[in-house]
Amino acid sequence: MALLIKNALVDGNKVDIALEKNRISQIGKNLKGNFDEVIEADGLTALPAFIDMHTHLREPGFEYKEDIASGSAAAVAGGFSTVCCMPNTKPVTDNKYIVSYIVNRAKQVDLAKVYPIGAITLGLKGETMAEMGSMKEAGAIAMSDDGQPVTTAQMMRLALEYAKDYDLLLCSHCEEKSLINEGVVNEGENATRAGLKGIPSCAEDIMIAREIILAEMLDTKVHICHVSTASGVQLIREAKARGVKVSCETCPHYIAGTDELILDYNTASKVNPPLRTEKDRQAILKGLADGTIDVIATDHAPHHYEDKVVDFSLAANGISGLESAFSLSYTYLVDSGIVTLDKLVELMSKRPAELLGLESGKLVEGGLADITLVDLDKEYKIDAKNFKSKGKNTPFDGWKVKGKVMKTIVEGKVKYSV
Repeated sequence: MALLIKNALVDGNKVDIALEKNRISQIGKNLKGNFDEVIEADGLTALPAFIDMHTHLREPGFEYKEDIASGSAAAVAGGFSTVCCMPNTKPVTDNKYIVSYIVNRAKQVDLAKVYPIGAITLGLKGETMAEMGSMKEAGAIAMSDDGQPVTTAQMMRLALEYAKDYDLLLCSHCEEKSLINEGVVNEGENATRAGLKGIPSCAEDIMIAREIILAEMLDTKVHICHVSTASGVQLIREAKARGVKVSCETCPHYIAGTDELILDYNTASKVNPPLRTEKDRQAILKGLADGTIDVIATDHAPHHYEDKVVDFSLAANGISGLESAFSLSYTYLVDSGIVTLDKLVELMSKRPAELLGLESGKLVEGGLADITLVDLDKEYKIDAKNFKSKGKNTPFDGWKVKGKVMKTIVEGKVKYSV
């Protein structure tokens, strides 16, 4: 199939983009040829489609929260061509058979490209290492016990050594469980005002420090999931300066939100790690701007209505984030002058592709035709009830944002269009 995108903005210039099969065949002005479809972009900005390193599709086992079909629909609606799904499914994605199931189910759905992330340990229990090699052969792109930390430093050391042999990225959920002590929000003034039990930020920082020390000792790579604290950002900044092979991600909710959102007891703001202080948020912004933070990932965690409409202390952790990620990031980073649009593309497309060893993440002739068309001037209100995801749980419902995804093209095929 041949497709032509006319009058799209690329690096500020209005051009045409010709797609043949799954590739970008040409970028230039007034392109001619025989095309099966012509899309009039009319000045929309063309970006390399986004890649989410951290999402929860819930299938198998929790399809009432989300499934691969609804999660993939949410992904393309958010401008993502590619998502990497975490292993806290039921049964846990800790073997090649479940990896193969997810890969094949995603191909049947045929919306976004879905890459499973396998579990580091069997059952996410931190006791016995899972078969990383066979999971990689089946299609797993990385390994993580996300939802749980790898409990002991010895197990994490063994996992890092094993993963190094297979050139696999380990993605660490950094949480020192002994410090949680039934906490449900960030420990601090707002937790006290709300009368909710707090989690100290050092519970995250201690584990970040452990992973950095292990990676430095072993001279191997490690990726830190959903960084939310000022101290965590600084630990990673200093480690990178020493040459440690550490990368990290943060999420749109840590870019746009703080723990002030808990004061109305809206359980949509309950997430793990918890929303932090304005000081932490500012450190996240600085880390994104100076390159300390490599990636913006969604940590898309959809939940059923009944999982959230309970007492705050009992509510499930998580925010449904795929469909608002670009707009929140664009509004609070680019439109506010923190980073350039090119930097945002690096954070949401280019750098995730590099870390995962994917070919996509760039808009170039000969490259994969994974393209998102966005209206950077479009202002709108986030409306959770219209999410493609089954999970409507977002604290940003009703927030006014700027920059709207209009079309998503995955390997030359339009998978989403407003």
